[in-house]
Amino acid sequence: MTLEILGYSFIQKGLIAGVAIAIICSLMGMFLVLRRYSLFGDALSHMAFGGISLGLFTGIYPLWTAFIVSVLGAIGITKLRKSTKISGDAAIAVLLVSGLGIGVLLISATGGFKVDLFSFLFGSILLISIEDMLLILGISSGVIVALVVLRKQLLHLTFDEEQAKVSGINTDKLNYVFVILASVTVITSMRLVGILLISALIVLPNITAIMFGKGFKKTVMLSVSMSVISVVSGIILSYYLDLAPSGTIVMISVAMLVGTLLLKYVNVLGKSQELQKTV
Repeated sequence: MTLEILGYSFIQKGLIAGVAIAIICSLMGMFLVLRRYSLFGDALSHMAFGGISLGLFTGIYPLWTAFIVSVLGAIGITKLRKSTKISGDAAIAVLLVSGLGIGVLLISATGGFKVDLFSFLFGSILLISIEDMLLILGISSGVIVALVVLRKQLLHLTFDEEQAKVSGINTDKLNYVFVILASVTVITSMRLVGILLISALIVLPNITAIMFGKGFKKTVMLSVSMSVISVVSGIILSYYLDLAPSGTIVMISVAMLVGTLLLKYVNVLGKSQELQKTV
């Protein structure tokens, strides 16, 4: 039955693009979660919401305006955090509410929500064209290559920014490159789960993988695997159950997290009972 739906071109395009997005979200999300920037993806998606609203308002292709607004907002907040005593969480909150405010104002100016805006809000992975799929593959490849090339510097930056600076790494420049890559990841991912659910795809697989307590490389591999499984199974299930792919993908990720929590609880309970028997 599963093989049957693979004959549909829209399913093929959705799965190929979805796997690419799952990989970059997982890889970028790992660095965001470890830096305690879990809500940064959410903030960028809200800035993208403002950018898309701006594009629809001005008649410019929304993804371009979303990218420009997200990058400028991310760079601005990074600079603000560096030059003031505002904490990272507070800076992210500023970014989040600013993007949301811009979006709401522009939507009200254009007379309310449009169909195009809803596709960005909730995702439309099964409606993408060949051109969209190739663009997603190209951008995803670029993000993966950049993360692989910069992995050592990013690890230094993630675990000890001050030590990274002492080691000769230009942390300011690397921070700007990092937020630009994060912005690109968010904009690319909008076609899969939409603006409102991007943070879930970035955060949930990584939190679940971290709970297994493995080394960095194994944790990354676990996270990527869980992300890909969530996307592929979510797209297939959504087709058969006639549900929104974005919501299905997110709920599968949530189920994985809950299942891991229960597994850890059962293991801890079992060890506790064995210890009591020994005593």
